[in-house]
Amino acid sequence: MRKIVSVFVFFWAAILFMSCNQSTKKEVMKDKTAKEILGNPEYLAVSYGGYREATRDIQPTIPQLKEDMKILSAMGIKLIRSYNVQLPEVTNLLKAISELKAEDPNFEMYLMLGAWIDCKNAWKAEPDHYAESEQNAGEIDRAVVLAKQYPDIVKIIAVGNEAMVKWATAYHVQPGVILKWVNHLQDLKKKGELSADLWITSSDNFASWGGGGTEYHVEDLNKLIKAVDFISMHTYPMHDTHYNPSFWGVPKNEEQLTDKEKIDSAMLRARNYAISQYESVVNYMKSQGVDKPVHIGETGWTSTSNEHYGDNGSRATDEFKAGLYYKLMRTWTNEKNITCFYFEAFDEQWKDAVNPLGSENHFGLITLKSEAKYAIWEGVDAGIFEGLTRDGKPITKTHNGNVDSLMRDVKVPPTDAEINYLDGLIASDNKNIGY
Repeated sequence: MRKIVSVFVFFWAAILFMSCNQSTKKEVMKDKTAKEILGNPEYLAVSYGGYREATRDIQPTIPQLKEDMKILSAMGIKLIRSYNVQLPEVTNLLKAISELKAEDPNFEMYLMLGAWIDCKNAWKAEPDHYAESEQNAGEIDRAVVLAKQYPDIVKIIAVGNEAMVKWATAYHVQPGVILKWVNHLQDLKKKGELSADLWITSSDNFASWGGGGTEYHVEDLNKLIKAVDFISMHTYPMHDTHYNPSFWGVPKNEEQLTDKEKIDSAMLRARNYAISQYESVVNYMKSQGVDKPVHIGETGWTSTSNEHYGDNGSRATDEFKAGLYYKLMRTWTNEKNITCFYFEAFDEQWKDAVNPLGSENHFGLITLKSEAKYAIWEGVDAGIFEGLTRDGKPITKTHNGNVDSLMRDVKVPPTDAEINYLDGLIASDNKNIGY
């Protein structure tokens, strides 16, 4: 009898143990909400586009998108950002992630879904910045459909991308347009048509969120700050090495340093410049009596440029500096529990198809040849990409991992005297773009 009882107890203990394990597993794998994901350093974020070719007419396939998601997952990325729902890419991306989740219940990837917003006559000779495009309503509707269809993946909708900043001369709108669509989405949440846990924002330049000049400090912006669930702001010190280079040149008291020390110091100042822009947004938000999360919707540093930021300009762009900036920003944002959608995951050549060496084509952490740039060489060394390929190619290191080869392309930033000269040359540019 005692033996039977012992067997009986062991049997039920085993059942209870298995039940607890399954319960714990379910709890661990329960879909996270935006509130749980944002600000969590275990959920690294990146901006994503899967285009391989020089035109978006050639859409990435679902197998290609799945390939990319596996690579990003290996890097610890669990939150990605898209930009529009005008093209098939994002619909296919959601299908790809859904398939990966079905294949592996432990696979996690969430999306900040971007809805593109334009002014009337955008991208034409005379855009009307005080009226909105007739296409905006359809774009918002498509975003809503996808958020309803994939509530386990779409955790955020971002209304517009740099749609309010005045230097976006081809398409920018007034803050009231963004406010209108943010309020619309918030109303759908209240009615139960969208999940109450779905967070709504707009992703825009720091100046557009009140961190810049007073021309942005309008009542509709103040209402927008109150309407969004969090602020998604952009900061690009790399661009400002040309447009506002006060932080960038080698100061006189550093001219005796080695070239590498000068570069390290310049990149630290670039990081601090980004922090100052972040803080300017936080301060303006708080001046409106609001205290909500502020995250970084975009920041990045291109590895190549034959324009303002290249060797004949501010000498800011190379793979080494880009890698330093990536590491500095990841460290700071993780320490401060700030989500940073680093721009971007992979190089995309459609962005400046007529100029292969244009800066927009080279912001990726991984090249079109499936080579990891210096920023993530350590990941290759650690074997995180083992067994993964992109378009049939394994992920290897640029320059074959040779630091000497990498450093041959690296230029020291200009001196203060050279920066002062550049300041005079670009003063008119700054006026034109609203700095």
